[in-house]
Amino acid sequence: MKYETRVTALVVLPVGQPTFSEMATTVEIADEAAGEFVEVKQRGRIDIGKIQINPEEWPALRDAIDRLIAECRSEPVVKNNE
Repeated sequence: MKYETRVTALVVLPVGQPTFSEMATTVEIADEAAGEFVEVKQRGRIDIGKIQINPEEWPALRDAIDRLIAECRSEPVVKNNE
């Protein structure tokens, strides 16, 4: 069986901040069995259904979203016997 390594999540945060920072935004490829899509979430903001974007954060966040959108697969890849 062959294996691959995929980057499926990126964290955008101020330089020097830990990944669990309230300022961290996670951009992730998700899949609920109907094809991949990109999900954006922030710690402490999960329960209210919105994210807050600082204008200084936008270029890095946009780049992360664009990068993962390009990595999304339109159909699940299922290969047997490899």
